[in-house]
Amino acid sequence: MCLIAFAWQVADQPLLLLGNRDEFHARPTRNAQFWEPEGHPELLAGKDLEAGGTWLGITRQGRFASLTNIRAPGARKGPLSRGALVLDYLTGQQSPAEYLQQVAMNAEQYAGFNLLVGDRQQLWHLNSRSGQAESLSPGIYALSNAGLNSPWPKLVALRQGLEARLHADDRQLLQLLADPRTYPDEQLPDTGISLEWERLLSAAFIVSAEYGTRASSLLRLKANGEVVFIEQRFGPEGVALGEQRWCFACKDQ
Repeated sequence: MCLIAFAWQVADQPLLLLGNRDEFHARPTRNAQFWEPEGHPELLAGKDLEAGGTWLGITRQGRFASLTNIRAPGARKGPLSRGALVLDYLTGQQSPAEYLQQVAMNAEQYAGFNLLVGDRQQLWHLNSRSGQAESLSPGIYALSNAGLNSPWPKLVALRQGLEARLHADDRQLLQLLADPRTYPDEQLPDTGISLEWERLLSAAFIVSAEYGTRASSLLRLKANGEVVFIEQRFGPEGVALGEQRWCFACKDQ
C-alpha cells in the first residue's frame, strides 16, 4: 500500500480501514481472493505475482495486516520482499506484539516500511526506521510513505475525510480514495525523487500511463465479528477494471 487511513476501536467498530495500492502497471498482480491454491484457504488478500507477497489481507479468524513502503532520501534497499511481512503474519499464529518484536530484530533485511498487524482485540504498528513496535490506542490514524500521521497534504486530507465520514456508507468512504488532487510544490515532501514524481505522487489517487493507483480497498471489521472487504481495481490512466466485495463472519480462534 502507499496510502492508508484507519479508525481503530472508534464508533463501536473494531476496525475501518481505507487504502490505495500504487504500483507500476506492468508489475504482475492477482486480484484479491482466498488463497486456496497456496494452501491458505482462510486468507483473503491480493498477491504480488513478482515477489509472492501481499500488501493488505485478513483471515477468517480476524487477523489482519497491511504495509506501506517508506520513501526517503538515501533509503536503503534490503534483500527480502516487504510483502512477505504481511503474508507471514497472516499465515502464522504469533500475537501482533510477538510478531513485530521478531520483525524489528531483522528490519535491516528489508527496504523501509510501516507494518500494521492486528486482530479483533489489538493493533500494533512498526516503523522500520525507528525500530520501535507500538500498540495503538483507539483513534483515527493515517499512513503513507513516511511516519504515522505525517503531515503530507494527501494524508491529512484522507484522515480528515475519514473522521468526517465515519458513519457513511461504503461507497462514500471509497470516494475518499478517488481524490486526484495534486498539491503545490511548497507543500510537497522531499523523499529523494524528482520534483516531477513528487507532484505525481502527491495525489491520493495517482493517474498516469505507467504508474498509478492499482487498487482501492475498504476493510471493515464489525463488533459482531462480521468482515466486509471491498477491492476496486484500476489500469493505466485510472481506467476502472472492476470491483469485488466479500462479507463473512469471523471464526473462533
